[in-house]
Amino acid sequence: MSTLPLVFDAPRRGRPPRHLADLDPAERRAAVGELGLPGFRADQLARHYFGRFTADVEQMTDLPAAARATLAELLPPLVVPVLEQECDGGATRKTLWKGHDGTRAESVLMGYPDRATVCISSQAGCGMACPFCATGQGGLDRNLSTAEIVEQVRQAAAAARDGALGRPARLSNVVFMGMGEPLANYRRVVDAVRRITAPAPDGLGISARGVTVSTVGLVPAIDKLAAEGLPVTLAVSLHTPDDELRDTLVPVNNRWKVDEVLDAARRYATATGRRVSIEYALIRDVNDHPWRADLLAKKLAQRIGKHRVHVNLIPLNPTPGSEWDASPRPVQDEFVRRVQDAGVACTVRDTRGREIAAACGQLAASEA
Repeated sequence: MSTLPLVFDAPRRGRPPRHLADLDPAERRAAVGELGLPGFRADQLARHYFGRFTADVEQMTDLPAAARATLAELLPPLVVPVLEQECDGGATRKTLWKGHDGTRAESVLMGYPDRATVCISSQAGCGMACPFCATGQGGLDRNLSTAEIVEQVRQAAAAARDGALGRPARLSNVVFMGMGEPLANYRRVVDAVRRITAPAPDGLGISARGVTVSTVGLVPAIDKLAAEGLPVTLAVSLHTPDDELRDTLVPVNNRWKVDEVLDAARRYATATGRRVSIEYALIRDVNDHPWRADLLAKKLAQRIGKHRVHVNLIPLNPTPGSEWDASPRPVQDEFVRRVQDAGVACTVRDTRGREIAAACGQLAASEA
């Protein structure tokens, strides 16, 4: 493991300044016009930012020097790395970002033989208050802007391209599973997904099928997302199939019960044609019982359909001082077997970055 402290300027308070990634193509041309420049300069700027992952106007040598200085107003620094850590032989890199106002967020870049994935934050902190999650216990600071979300992806794409994972790689997958509840920051997240998936120069050109948006189960927002026409994967952080325990593990369950969440997931799968992922953090002696595995498989088959759902079992990454712990391997294997024997796909997530506090919120909490 290596740790790389980075220098950053004192933060400015207030809302994030306007950024190119906050704007759609028409809005970019209008913004450039407001700066007294012809609209085609917006397209040039976008080609550099989205197509070449460049935010330094001095590297945009096809722009006149005077235009570069002016256009820099549309590329203000929004998220600056405070701390970077790496492990797994350099294949996992976690970054703690500091916003213009001092807020903290995290992302994790991971390299695999066949792909490069970045896990990003949609909020600084989280208001969902799940007791086993470091972010949830820290509370919500604020929503991230569209550009602050996109910037995490752009910088990850540039890092992967430049060999940060040990060899040059193309960023192919983006998962909204870092800090925050993405659907509680709905409009900015959807706009960010559009920037991430639009072909260059309008966006970063990552396939929508490589994008996953997670939620603890905000039912109206799930239905709204299903109508957006974005074929991204929906990941539902379920963590238990019974309401009694989920009311405690995922407090929003007091508003939308398990069956309501799974019915919304079925509607999403029907509308988009995409298989839904069910996230299940396995916690020792809390939600890892054989009967819960059986009930989970039964409910998923009945409410969503065996072939339209996949269970992603997550060995819990305990936070320092937490009462929660990961389930023993034999218990985990039995849980997987029971779900699979019922005809529902179930796999265990590859654990990365335990030694660098890679569970969402851990690094921010340790540096607070």
